[in-house]
Amino acid sequence: MQVHILLFAGVADAVGKSTVQLELREGATVDQLTHQLEQEYPDAAPLIRQCMVAINQEYALPQSAIQPGDEIALIPPVSGGEETSDPPVCFVTEEPLSADQLIRTVKNPYAGAVLTFAGTVREYTEGQRTVSLEYEAYAPMAIKKMEEIVREIQNRWPQVQVAMAHRTGHLAIGEISVLIAVASPHRAESFEAGRYGIERLKQIVPIWKKEIWEDGSMWKGPQTGPWDPRSSQNA
Repeated sequence: MQVHILLFAGVADAVGKSTVQLELREGATVDQLTHQLEQEYPDAAPLIRQCMVAINQEYALPQSAIQPGDEIALIPPVSGGEETSDPPVCFVTEEPLSADQLIRTVKNPYAGAVLTFAGTVREYTEGQRTVSLEYEAYAPMAIKKMEEIVREIQNRWPQVQVAMAHRTGHLAIGEISVLIAVASPHRAESFEAGRYGIERLKQIVPIWKKEIWEDGSMWKGPQTGPWDPRSSQNA
């Protein structure tokens, strides 16, 4: 069977394209798929070994079987929808993010506290000057995972309302890359839920950033490892 595989961020750069076709035997597993990819793209093999595979927008195990027609995506370590009209509001966009927009989304008559978290593009990291950042997302799956996080938050803090948004594309120094708005009856829940939301977003949402410096660039993954979003799905 022939499968169509979506590639993102650094692994797409290493392979030289954003989609590839592979011929696999019927019933092939995720592990067999990645092994074949490593053989066909040896220069990208070290990065391929760090990737997760998503089948139909869900993280898959190495032994998971691939079926004809499955949507396959190779997900490199993440650095961290289309906008919906009904809460929870989770979206990715190339447009500048507005804290006021997200605050209006979560405000309600029971909220005594509204917290916003904004991740911004900083100029210096450990003495190295960043010129700009570029963000890329596997948008349908990113939205789905952001909505999962919102549901997790609402299970833990039932009276909390949450909205999340992430930029993609080219961002200049000082621009907002990610926004989370949280409304709750009391401030403690807002602080706790907001921190939970950004940490989970960095764990499981397939969004990547490329740091562009004066003398080069690099796709960035997690700052601590190892990265395995499957192990934290029920965090």
